[in-house]
Amino acid sequence: MATTTPRAPRALPLTATLLTATVALYMLLVAFGNITDFGTNQQFVQHVLAMDTTFKDDDLMWRAITSKGLQDAAYVAIIVWETVAALVLVYGTWLWARRDPARARRFSTYGLLMVMLLFGAGFIAIGGEWFAMWQSGDWNGLDAATRAFLFSGVVLVAVHLPMKQTDSSS
Repeated sequence: MATTTPRAPRALPLTATLLTATVALYMLLVAFGNITDFGTNQQFVQHVLAMDTTFKDDDLMWRAITSKGLQDAAYVAIIVWETVAALVLVYGTWLWARRDPARARRFSTYGLLMVMLLFGAGFIAIGGEWFAMWQSGDWNGLDAATRAFLFSGVVLVAVHLPMKQTDSSS
């Protein structure tokens, strides 16, 4: 009498797929919003870099970037980074859906790390600390950056949970 092996649960791959897709959607919407409503967040970047709504401490103000060209270049670089991260995450989601977990995990990791670097290093560390964004009552994006950073980190952990290898024909 032959024994059959029960099918391995698909809960973790499904979780990784859906969570990666959620971050991909978020980043697509962020990039789309920044492209189609360029001026709104351009003002945010300009004010943070100019440090014009901080305490204006002379010991910090030398860090301010007031060149409109440099401010715009930084903003365009952010949008490009967001767009590439979104596309990498979309590809990772597609790989999860195609049941290619090794490649899906790799590309999801790349995309999630891009998001975490943008919000962690870019907005929390550089914007929040170097440009003293925390001092601004009007142009402080630290709460939103922290949410995006933590959300991406949780998804990164989920993507790296050990998953049973299943036969691709099952």
